[in-house]
Amino acid sequence: MSDTHAALITRFYEAFQKLDAETMAACYASDAVFSDPAFGELRGAEIGDMWRMLTQRAQDFSLTFDHVVADGSTGSAHWIAHYVFTQSGNRVVNDIQARFVFANGLIAEHRDSFDLWRWSRQALGAKGTLLGWTPFVQNAIRQQARKGLAAFRAKRG
Repeated sequence: MSDTHAALITRFYEAFQKLDAETMAACYASDAVFSDPAFGELRGAEIGDMWRMLTQRAQDFSLTFDHVVADGSTGSAHWIAHYVFTQSGNRVVNDIQARFVFANGLIAEHRDSFDLWRWSRQALGAKGTLLGWTPFVQNAIRQQARKGLAAFRAKRG
């Protein structure tokens, strides 16, 4: 089973490299849970829609991944995304550690962790450098991410 789960993680990130959100979404169980510092916690169909939104908006995007490890129920990977943050036009290099829980051959839980202040310094420039560490700005980042996802989902119907 560990080989199967490692292959699932690899398939997910190879699809991400190609900005193939449909393949990415198909890697998740229908009741999966995702979380990261920017979006907070997402469930079910919200996860696939988040990847659809991010891949559609991607500008000057590239991704590398390594350290894929999995066993019968859990897994992890390290990945780095390079892209232009569309709201500011700033280049971002986001270094992320991912942890997974599997059920029935699919991702049941996916938790990405990264330094939100480091991200905000790159994405938001001076404002992120000066205030990106504050709970106020970090909550504003989360609210903006969720608002963007809600608008994207509303357009999809």
